[in-house]
Amino acid sequence: MDCFAVSVAKGLAVDIHEVFAKRQHPWLMAVLFGLFQGLMPLMGYYAGTLLSDFFNQYAGIIALVLLGYIGGKMIWEGCHKTATLKDRPNDFSLKTLFVLAIATSIDALATGVIFIPCPERLWLGVSIIALGSFIFSIAGYLIGVFVGSKFKVNVELIGGLILIGIGLKIFIEGLCS
Repeated sequence: MDCFAVSVAKGLAVDIHEVFAKRQHPWLMAVLFGLFQGLMPLMGYYAGTLLSDFFNQYAGIIALVLLGYIGGKMIWEGCHKTATLKDRPNDFSLKTLFVLAIATSIDALATGVIFIPCPERLWLGVSIIALGSFIFSIAGYLIGVFVGSKFKVNVELIGGLILIGIGLKIFIEGLCS
């Protein structure tokens, strides 16, 4: 659901006419989100209990820092933006999408240890996670584009707040577990 919320935030900042001109954005984003959401539990499984304590302890902080930085940048851009949607910065660079994919999936790394008692279910679980994340990312992006095109709101501000909120959620979940 983290990648869904980030995809909504990214879609909010896209002009609906841009969707057809630059179709690679949601696909690249969805592939990276699905790939990282699937790879992190796989890596967590193989790291096993050796590193699970470390990731359980620090995953929330890492996600908060990464998402807080990107969300803060979006909020700053939203408060200092130009008047038109056309002039809005909407960074779909590979670097930004890569950082978002890592930030939204880092907490899934520690969940890989749940497959240790049942390794025969590892590949099915990882495949479901990856495919579900891919589909939810596309759906979130399209929802964001639709909502952003219908309502005149400061989408960078909203998107930044969403990202920071996700970072805080991951951080708080880490504290409570």
